[in-house]
Amino acid sequence: MARTITLDHITKIEGHASLKVKVDKGKVVKCELGSTEGARFFEGLVVGRPYDDATEMVMRICGICSCGHFTASLKALENAMGVKVSKQTQAMREIIVIGERIRSHATHLYFLALPDYMGYDSALAMAPKYKKQIKDALIMMKTGNEIVTAFGGRQMHPMGGRVGGFTHYPSPEQIKELIDLLRQCEKPALDTLKLFCTLKYPELSVEREHLSLLQKHDFPLLLGDIVSDTGWRIKEKDYGKYFTEYVDRWSTAKFVVKKGKSFMLGALPRLNNNLPSLSKDIQSILKKAKISFPSKNPFHNNVAQAIELLVWVRRGKKLLESYTKGFTREKITVKPKAGTGVGVVEVPRGILFHTYTIDEKGYVTKCNIMTPTCQNLKAMQEDVKIYLQQLLDQGVKKNEVPLEIEKLIRSYDPCFSCSTHFLKVDWEE
Repeated sequence: MARTITLDHITKIEGHASLKVKVDKGKVVKCELGSTEGARFFEGLVVGRPYDDATEMVMRICGICSCGHFTASLKALENAMGVKVSKQTQAMREIIVIGERIRSHATHLYFLALPDYMGYDSALAMAPKYKKQIKDALIMMKTGNEIVTAFGGRQMHPMGGRVGGFTHYPSPEQIKELIDLLRQCEKPALDTLKLFCTLKYPELSVEREHLSLLQKHDFPLLLGDIVSDTGWRIKEKDYGKYFTEYVDRWSTAKFVVKKGKSFMLGALPRLNNNLPSLSKDIQSILKKAKISFPSKNPFHNNVAQAIELLVWVRRGKKLLESYTKGFTREKITVKPKAGTGVGVVEVPRGILFHTYTIDEKGYVTKCNIMTPTCQNLKAMQEDVKIYLQQLLDQGVKKNEVPLEIEKLIRSYDPCFSCSTHFLKVDWEE
């Protein structure tokens, strides 16, 4: 007799989704993970609009990664029209995206992931016993918000930039304040890494290709080729030759595959592909914790995010220290030109692609946006099936399974509102 278990909501993620599972004689025979939110049509909304409207519109795809969409959109439009930006503009974009990365990782690690490992339903329930940890999270989130506000004019959906450069410049006093905040953040970030290295993660190893940008001598952010841990490497403009988007009947979100196969993006692949960039003190912490990288355990994405928190706090401080006298206000002149351009940025959850075709008058005639969660969705679905089978084989109680599956999905830090969203579970057996 078939039985159905329904979990109406998966909590502590960004968005909404559904999971349908069928078990026959102890074997997982069906696993369908997908979004249950309506289609959003951003790619169609920008068609027929002037190029400088596009960025303002598409950054609304996500509040969490609005700076990432903002930057990827500007890069794509500039590449389409042959616009070159200054070293200063490049640095300012790095800083604003670093601010977003700090607040996003701190939010996910402390408020979404950590309660699972501490036995609490939420970070608020943890607060009485773990005041220091919650305070650390809030310090880092505040710092990230202040960076974004200083360069973008507000905490979300920045309005401080446009094709060719910035229109909003922080004062030398603001830069000094941001440097001080980042200095205050370094110990909380270091403590975060140490904390997440002490947690006990489920054993799960999945042989899957890990993709990221590769930026020489540093962790990737806005620049670099697209690489994988298999040795594969391409230029960002060529991504369309290898990636295919499709929609399955149970999901309103797109799935993305590379030559028909799933792959993983995010902090873990970035770490695996850029290990030589790790500082000696981080390597020492990992060695003491006996956590080895490269890793194929998706749960280790939490550790990788904790590593990145420390990396970005330090790099943001270093960048700002190069501009203590302030930024030079630059004149921006853009002449519309027909062309197609690709913009690629590493956002918290992985590689984000924006592609635009512009006509000679500067109007958008075609747009394609490929978010990291769409690209990770196939890998998440496959991992859930593998992990669920592992849990069944271990005799884990049925009422404990949903939480374990949620922990796995949360480790990817998915943003289902971008991918159009999470978790209703239908269990058949």
